[in-house]
Amino acid sequence: MASVESTPQAPFPVAVLVSGTGTNLQALLDSVHSREAEIVAVASSTTDAPALTRAATLGVPTAVFARAAYSDRIARDRALADWLQSRGARLVVLAGYMELLSSAFLERFGGAVINVHPSLLPAFAGLRAIEQALDYGVKVFGVTVHFVDAGIDSGPVILQRAVELPDASTPDDVLAALRPIEHALLPEAVRLFARSALVTDPANRRRVRIAATQSADVAPVASQRAHSEPGHPRGGG
Repeated sequence: MASVESTPQAPFPVAVLVSGTGTNLQALLDSVHSREAEIVAVASSTTDAPALTRAATLGVPTAVFARAAYSDRIARDRALADWLQSRGARLVVLAGYMELLSSAFLERFGGAVINVHPSLLPAFAGLRAIEQALDYGVKVFGVTVHFVDAGIDSGPVILQRAVELPDASTPDDVLAALRPIEHALLPEAVRLFARSALVTDPANRRRVRIAATQSADVAPVASQRAHSEPGHPRGGG
C-alpha cells in the first residue's frame, strides 16, 4: 500500500504590537518566526521604536499607528485592526505595547490577544510592575504570559515562571533576570496557541490548561472566548 504523505502545515500568522526596543519581538523573530508561526505584521504606537528596525531587517511588514494621528482611540484601533486583519493575523501579541486597546479591537480578535507582563500576576499589575514589587519588598519575582481581557493585566494566565532575587535592589537588577524568562515564555505561548493546545478548564474558566493533543470535544481557548465581553485592557510588560 502506498504511503500517504501529510501536507506540511503553514506557519500560524501572528501580529506583534510594540512601543519600544523590541527585545521580546526579537525573541519571537529568532525562535518561532518562519517555523511554528509567521510574524506577518509589526505595528508600533511610536515612530521611533527600535522594534520597527528589528522587524524590517527580516522583511516583516511594519506600520505606525500613533494615537495623535487619529481623532480618538476608537479610530486608531479600527485602523490598526483593519491593517492586522488585512495581513491575515490570527493572533495578536502585545510585546511591550504601551497603549490601551478598545473593546472593539478585542472583539475583532476574540480570545486571540496575549500579553507578557513582568510580574507574577495577579500581583503588581499595570505600569511599573518591577518597581511596585521592589517597593513591596518581595523576594520572588517573575513573568506572566496571559490572555488580554476586560481589565488591566487581569486575563487568564497561560504561562508563569518565578525567580528568587532576595538581594535585588534596583529595577535593572530585576529586569536583567526577567528578560531571559520573557524571551522563553512568550515564544512558547505562541507555539501553544498556534497548535490549539490552550484549552479552558471546564471546572474553572480562568484556568488555562495545556493539552498535548486537541480533543474533538474541547474547543481551543480562542474559540471559547470569542463571544466574551472584552473591555479596555492595557498591553503591559
